[in-house]
Amino acid sequence: MALIGPRQAGKTTLARSLGGTYYDLEQEPERLRLDLEWDRTVAGSSLVVLDEAQAAPDVFVRLRGAIDADRKRNGRILLLGSVSPALMTEVSESLAGRLALVELTPLLASELETPTERDRLWLTGGFPDGGVLGSRAFPRWQADYMTLLVQRDLPVWGMPARPATSLRLSKMLAAVHGQLWNASQLGRSLGLSYHTVNSYVDYLVGAFLVRRLPPFHASVRKRLVKSPKVYWRDSGLLHSLLNVADRRSLLEQPWVGASWEGFVIEQVLGQLVAAGHPYEAFHLRTSDGHEVDLILDLGGELWAIEIKLTTSPAREDMRRLDELATTIGAERAYMVSRTSRPVGDERRASANLEWLLERLPGSTEVR
Repeated sequence: MALIGPRQAGKTTLARSLGGTYYDLEQEPERLRLDLEWDRTVAGSSLVVLDEAQAAPDVFVRLRGAIDADRKRNGRILLLGSVSPALMTEVSESLAGRLALVELTPLLASELETPTERDRLWLTGGFPDGGVLGSRAFPRWQADYMTLLVQRDLPVWGMPARPATSLRLSKMLAAVHGQLWNASQLGRSLGLSYHTVNSYVDYLVGAFLVRRLPPFHASVRKRLVKSPKVYWRDSGLLHSLLNVADRRSLLEQPWVGASWEGFVIEQVLGQLVAAGHPYEAFHLRTSDGHEVDLILDLGGELWAIEIKLTTSPAREDMRRLDELATTIGAERAYMVSRTSRPVGDERRASANLEWLLERLPGSTEVR
C-alpha cells in the first residue's frame, strides 16, 4: 500500500503507530541501512514502512521483485509519499497492479469530536500540529511550513524556481483562490511565461497543496466557460498566505466567500477520498455568469452543489441552481450555506455542510 498526502498531514505518525520496521528514505544513512538489511527485512513477517519513498527511486525495482516472489502475502509493505507525480511515476512503471493507493488529507470536519473544533477548522485548517489541534500555533506554523517548503522541499522535488519566486507565486495563487485560472495574467506579474507558471503550479498540485477543479463539459444550449478554477486545499495555509490571523479578520475580507467555497469543496472531496468512494469533480460556469461551484459525478449519479457564505440563502439562488441542475441532468441539487435549519429532501435541499457530509456515499464508514 502507498499512503500519499501533503507533508505534516500525519502519514508518518499513522504509519509508525502500526509498528513494524521504519525507514526514512530522505536520509542517506537510512537508505544505506535499508540496503544492508534488505533481504532480512523483506523476508520478515513484520510490516515494512518506507517513508518519503520518492526520494529513493531505485527501491521500486527491488520492491517489485520482493512482491512478485510472494504475491500471496499482502499488507507487508507500506510506502509513504508527499509528492504525487514523482511517486506515481515510479509506482506506474515498477509496481502497477501490485500496490493500493490511499490519500491521507489533513484532518476533516467529520474526524473532529467537538463543535468547537469543527467550527475552528475553517480558520486554521486541518494540519494536526499547526491547524485545528494546535490552533495556538496558527498562523505562525503555516508561515514556517511554507518557508521550509519553498526553500527545501520544492527544489529537492525538482521545481526549478528560486525560493523567492515560489513564495511569490504561492501568495499570488492565494489571491486568486477560487477564481478562474489565468496563467498568462500571473505570468506577467512574475515575469514568466504562462507555460512556466503552469509547470510550477504542477508541483504545488503534486504536493497536495493546490487543487485545479476542471470545468464541466456537457452538451447544453448555454455556452460554458472552459477554464479550471484553482484552490488552496488547506484553508489554514490560504489564510496564512493572505495574512489573516483570526476569525474576525477573516470575516472582514472581501474574498471570504471564496475561502468558504474552497473549504466546503475540500471537506466534501476529502470525505469521499477517506471513504474510498470514486468520484470526478468539476465546476460549471456559463458565459452569462451563472455557475455551480461543485459538480460531483459519483458514478451513475450527478450532484450539483452551490456554496454560499450566508445563514439565509435566497430563494432566487435555489431557483438558479435548480435550473442549471436540470440543464446538466443532475439528479441532486444542494445549496450549502451556514444555515442552522436545513430544508428540503434527499434530492433537493438548502442545508449546511454537516448535513451534506452525512449524505455523501460512505459517510457512515468515515464517522
